[in-house]
Parts: sequence; C-alpha cells; structure tokens
Amino acid sequence: MTIDKSWTMIRRRGSSNEFWNGLQHFLQMAKPFVNDRGFIKFMCRRCLNNASHQLEDLESHIFRNGFMFGYNQWIHHGEPATANAETTVAGPSGGIHERDEMFDVLDDIISEDADEDAVGGPSSNDQYDDLFAALRSELYPGVSSFSSLNFLVKLMHLKVLNKWTNKSFDELLKLLKLAFPKIDLVESHYEAKKLMTKMGLGYSSIHVCKNDCALFWKENSLKDTCPVCSESRWKLQSGKRSGKNVPHKVLRYFPVGPRLKWLFATSKTAKLMRWHSTGKSKDNDVMRHSVDGKSWQEFDKRHPQFAGDVRNVQLGLAADVSNPFGNMSLSYSMWPVVLTTYNLPPWICMKAEYLMLSLLIPGPQSPGKDMDVFLRPLIDELKELWVHGLDTRDAASENGVFRMRAALLWTVNDFPARSSLSGWSGQGYRACPTCNEDTPSMRVI
Repeated sequence: MTIDKSWTMIRRRGSSNEFWNGLQHFLQMAKPFVNDRGFIKFMCRRCLNNASHQLEDLESHIFRNGFMFGYNQWIHHGEPATANAETTVAGPSGGIHERDEMFDVLDDIISEDADEDAVGGPSSNDQYDDLFAALRSELYPGVSSFSSLNFLVKLMHLKVLNKWTNKSFDELLKLLKLAFPKIDLVESHYEAKKLMTKMGLGYSSIHVCKNDCALFWKENSLKDTCPVCSESRWKLQSGKRSGKNVPHKVLRYFPVGPRLKWLFATSKTAKLMRWHSTGKSKDNDVMRHSVDGKSWQEFDKRHPQFAGDVRNVQLGLAADVSNPFGNMSLSYSMWPVVLTTYNLPPWICMKAEYLMLSLLIPGPQSPGKDMDVFLRPLIDELKELWVHGLDTRDAASENGVFRMRAALLWTVNDFPARSSLSGWSGQGYRACPTCNEDTPSMRVI
C-alpha cells in the first residue's frame, strides 16, 4: 500500500482540507511508534527528526513549522524502509474530527514564521502552543466541531459588541462552569485577554514621564528616571518607592501592522481593500471618495512605485480630546488617536468596526508639553511600513504573500488638535494653515 504525501508540500496549511486530512492520517499512522515514555521523533522543519517530544504536540509543531523537506520515507513513523516514496495515492476522505474554522485564523497569525521556515529559517517561537492547545481541546465532551478557542473568541466578541464589563464577563464564566462542570473554558477575563493577545489583539503599555518629557521605551525602557528632567519614573510615598512599582502615567499603544494584515486575511475584506482602484468615480467632476481628490492623485504621481500595487494601504489620522467618563464637568481628559483605512469604500471606511485605535494618550492634562513624545511609537511603525513594509497573506490573490506598505495621507482634526499635531500655533498672527507666515492681520485695538 502506497501513501499520499503530496499534502506535506502545501504551503497555506490552515485553509487546506487536504493538508488537514493528510496530517490526521499521518498521526494515526505514527501513533504505534512512540517509545515507552510516549515520545516520538518530530519531523517538522524545526526539529528535523533530531528531537523527540510527546505525540500530542506533534500536530501543532507540523501545523506551525511545516513538514520537513526531504523526509520522503517515513521510516521513523511507520513506513517500511523498502517502501517506494515516489508512489502516492489519495489519503482518507475525512479527518479524525471536524476541522475548526479557527485553524484559518491561526494560519494567518503565524504566516510570517511559516514563510521564514519555507526558505530554510526554522522558527523557535513557541508562543502559539497555548492557542493550539485550546484549538485541539473540545469545548465539552462530545462536541468536536466547536473548540474551546472558537467559543472563547465568539464570547469575547459578544462582550465587545454589548459593552459587558469585565466583572460581568467573569460572572458569566463562573455561571457556565457551574452549569456545565466539564466545559473547557478559561477562569477569568484576565486569562481570556492573555490568550487573545497572542492572536495579535493586544496592546503595549509604555510608561511616560510625569512631566510628559519622554517615554520609557526602547533606549529608555530600563531607566528609573526621566532622561530629560530626571523625575522618577515611579510614584513615590514619603519620598521612597513603594513595594510595587507604579508608573506615573501609562501610554497604551495598539500596533497597526497586525491589524492591517487581518484586513487581507479573508477574501471578502481583501477584495474591499482594492475598492479605491476599482470603484473610484469615472466622472472627473464627481467626488464620492478621497481617491477622487487632487491630493490623492498628486500623491500617486509622486510615488508611482507605491501606487503601482493597489493593495498598499492609504491611511488617515484623527485625534481629539475626549472625556472617558462622559461628564464634561470633570477635568480629566485623554486623547485617542484613530486611524482610518481609505482603501475601503466610503460606506465602510468610516464604520466603527473598521476604525483602528492606535494610541490612548493618558490624562489628566494630555497631550502635555509636546504631543510628538506620545506619537513616537506610531510614527516609528508608520516609517517601517512605508520604507520596508510587511509580508502579508492576501486571501483574494493566487500569489499568496505580498509586501504590504502603508502611507499616512493626512490628518483630520479641528484647529486646537491641529496645533498639537503639527506644532503650528492655531491662534495669533500666524493661525491660518494655508497662509502660514504670510497671514494678513489687522490690530483692532
């Protein structure tokens, strides 16, 4: 009997039923060949048959790292040494259990690692093991079509849509565990959030100087005092640091690149990301989208290489003061910085679910002396996206992976916010953003 091995060469593993069915058949074939400790040689592109682990971890290793190149006779996993490795037949028609839709999601998340492996650079990142464990785990005994991870993602989505508090979410988890004792679910919202962070849905907490002079980030990340004003990074009690280090201020930064990649992860949104090229107005006198404006057209003329790939992303930035407590009589305020994706059609790009919160600048008197201090993480990432780009899977293209670049076209704000963003005064003799230094003025008194 010959064995179908063609599935081992499939690159987009998460969306291929052929790969999934072949992998399940291989696991069943290798199961009798574990040693007395339950270990077996791993033939993923990272382990290369040189390392042995528990059989239950083999599935995630192959899925994450890909099948080892050149291993044509599976002599360590049940195939006789005399077998003809060149002959193949169709594998089993169905998997051991139904394939969960979250496999496609994880495949997009780990695409960069998979691409590095494909060119000979094996990944050593095990951060996805918990995700694969939750994906392999049945939500409840006998429910093989609904994994624990799938249920948790949908539950977190409901929390966001209906604005549940963290406490109410914890209470719901307790109720589910009480009603269904055998359910495989996290214990709290904190644990759920940690798992979601590994899926690219988290944020970075960056400490800020008390006087808004600098961020304790990158070259300053290990410092305990501000490099500008020498103020302590931590809150002090009676002139001494308390037992637990508590920073004066914390900037929340939400990376842009991973979320832009997600827009290309499904064929529906990937096609919509091309709308600015296929759906723009044919009438020169009609403007129904920003792509019809002179600014966009001038940008395309100046940067023809960027404009040559319609999948490159054009962004707009909006920032303004906000009172998080909904009571304008309170003095506390903070500045959200939001990005808009103008590749999308006009009836979608301004919807809340497509707006990307990139920075949450802390109060109570934000953005402090210089807003550029807080914008630095975002500016650094935008520079990286403009110069180098990011390898991204395109679900609507047969070519698979492309180098996605992004550009910030403009900002949308009122006069006070414009002053903070640009550094140009919004009042006085040079307030006009068009005239600048040539602003005409007349003294009334």
